[in-house]
Amino acid sequence: MLFSQRNGFKPVKNIIQVDSMNSELRIGLWNCFHNYLFIYILKYHHNSFKKWIMSLWDEYFKKPIDTINFDDSISIYNEIRVYFFSCNWYEVYDFLEFILILCESINLGGTNMEIMDDFINSCNKALERENSSFRFVKGYITKITSDEEIESIETIFEYDQDTVKIRIDHALKLLTDKNNPDYRNSIKESISAVEAICRKISGKRNATLGNALEEIGKKNIIHPALKNAFEKLYGYTSDAEGIRHALLEEPNLSYEDALYMLVICSAFINYLIEKASLDK
Repeated sequence: MLFSQRNGFKPVKNIIQVDSMNSELRIGLWNCFHNYLFIYILKYHHNSFKKWIMSLWDEYFKKPIDTINFDDSISIYNEIRVYFFSCNWYEVYDFLEFILILCESINLGGTNMEIMDDFINSCNKALERENSSFRFVKGYITKITSDEEIESIETIFEYDQDTVKIRIDHALKLLTDKNNPDYRNSIKESISAVEAICRKISGKRNATLGNALEEIGKKNIIHPALKNAFEKLYGYTSDAEGIRHALLEEPNLSYEDALYMLVICSAFINYLIEKASLDK
């Protein structure tokens, strides 16, 4: 994480795109629309193309359909493109959702359902690659990361706990690396950040997370049920399907797994710091 991000000048929610869309993401989503829908419908469903565009003009753009020049598909394409690259970030998602509904309404189902699935899958890959907080779920753009969850990560960097900040910093970098994301080690860094703060609070510098949580429990800093819940989560990262000790080649770790661990570990660290009244 760069200085400007680490010190709050560029908030984490701009790294994990919550209420914004950078040019890379917008371009990626446009390429999905271009490759999987516009060109496909124009080439293989020419009879449906006119109905598709008329519906787009009428129901979405709210423009007179008699302004459409169906003899010039390039002008149609360019008009859609100008809108896509000039509209607000949330209108891009409106457009993509509407396009899917429109494809279903002009009967692009059946054997052509594969092209719609390919479109959704390609959009989700672009959304994940560019660290967006949104995904297509059941044909609708759905938020997978809330502002509150992002804030819990950002708050870590306000505390005077260097080891914890370094661990969360590494976890975030490994998660959001566009070229080579490392979900396994991102999870490891998140849980290591919890271990670091638990050692600090317990006063046991070399304790495992389990032992440190036990000591914290004795001080009545944490509710027993919450302590047990986090011990079980720690157990997940230590067993045959986890990553902390065994570091086995578990193939199913995903962006969502690593993001969940980063968020929940950040929230737990914030809780412990406040409960233990550590200095900011």
